[in-house]
Amino acid sequence: MSEEPSTVLIVDDEPDLADLYAAWLADSYDVRTAYGGTDGIDAADETVDVALVDRLMPDTSGDEVLSAIRAAEYSCRVAMVTAVEPDFDIIEMGFDDYLVKPVRRDELHDAVEQLLSRSEYDVKLREYYALVSKRAALETQKSERELDESDAYATLCAELEELSEQIDKTTAEFTSDDFQQALQELDDG
Repeated sequence: MSEEPSTVLIVDDEPDLADLYAAWLADSYDVRTAYGGTDGIDAADETVDVALVDRLMPDTSGDEVLSAIRAAEYSCRVAMVTAVEPDFDIIEMGFDDYLVKPVRRDELHDAVEQLLSRSEYDVKLREYYALVSKRAALETQKSERELDESDAYATLCAELEELSEQIDKTTAEFTSDDFQQALQELDDG
């Protein structure tokens, strides 16, 4: 059984550009397009994995779309894809990546892949720490003999080992920017 493709939401008030991005990504992802900020807010939901948002749009700005996505607590990653050169105001914004137009096809694909890798890493890391916490609780309350005789404990340890390997594999694919973002998120959390 194959996995469902990740969902990418493209929000841009220039339909031709939004459609071009969609065409570039359609072979690899389930792509949705919204031709403006208000439509982008309406199209965003918990099924979106990555949102690519233009920053300057006349009806509702990309900053407002980003704020709405974060306020709704959707777990999607957001990249601003914009002609606006970054300035110090971006420091407080809650986006995950910032791409300055014009954006090339391979650059867009790479950005989406990196954002999906970060999301996968976050999920695995949360799961890992939950299992570590369970193991620590058992180890403080059970004797070594009880732990050795427990199939459930052995399964827990095996799951931890496998998850650790998956996290290592995911982080091996990270760029230095990915690590910086992951550390920032840990600091924020």
